[in-house]
Amino acid sequence: MTSTDRPVIAAVDGSSHSREALDWAAHEAVRRGLGLTIVHARTPDRRVEQETLRREAQELLDRSVRRVTELAPELHPSTLTPLDFPSAALTSLSRNASLVVVGSRGLGGFRSLLLGSNSLAVASMAACPVVVVHGGPSDEDEAAEETHSGIVAGVAADESSEGVLEFAFETAAARPGARLRIVHGWTMFSSMLSGGPVFDRDAVADAAERTLAELTAGWREKYPQVEVVREPVGGSASRTLVTASATAALTVIGRRRGGESLGLGLSPVAQTTLTHALGPVAVVPC
Repeated sequence: MTSTDRPVIAAVDGSSHSREALDWAAHEAVRRGLGLTIVHARTPDRRVEQETLRREAQELLDRSVRRVTELAPELHPSTLTPLDFPSAALTSLSRNASLVVVGSRGLGGFRSLLLGSNSLAVASMAACPVVVVHGGPSDEDEAAEETHSGIVAGVAADESSEGVLEFAFETAAARPGARLRIVHGWTMFSSMLSGGPVFDRDAVADAAERTLAELTAGWREKYPQVEVVREPVGGSASRTLVTASATAALTVIGRRRGGESLGLGLSPVAQTTLTHALGPVAVVPC
């Protein structure tokens, strides 16, 4: 199965957050030339008859298809109603998807929580990139489209940056005129661990700038149409990423593979960014 055969998956549950996620997924599927699959997981519940669950799920999917048809008539979405817990169903489906899009919270979430448990679980375990839509201006709003057009990516100075950069450049290239802002956090301690300068702050900052230039050089050659801004940040990058997410079309962060079963895939920077972001965030398994 090639990447063009792998659809964008939009998870819906009837909440306003999932409607925003559905809209975002539909627009992104069009941009990338991919199909769209709308998924509503029917959580097992012995208190409710299966026929009732099935009927309610079908009504929700029918409404979702009509919404997509209005937003993007060129799309012909398929639908799925797996009988499973949402995070488990979406994680399984992610193995054959290009992208999974979820709302930041669903119907079952506590209003005081910034991020729902299902959204966090899918972002932590999926086999493909996951976009968590925190809400914000609609793509139908021309003023919002102009303001929220840039892509922001947070990268580390190691092999995990490759997946993040690939996804970020592809996303920016699908939005003509979008600028890609690449953020890299550095500290004196991280410089010491990597064998770089230790006591000279200016030297550490210069080394971080060179590292960022090296990380992005090949991608800039591959995507010359994308305007790139490199931004080394002294200290943790999470504050910069969260602030930038308020005016970005998408903020991209990485997740290390291998820690899924223990919930260790998200670094502190990624966890903070995903939880407190003010716009859509893509979590890329690296």
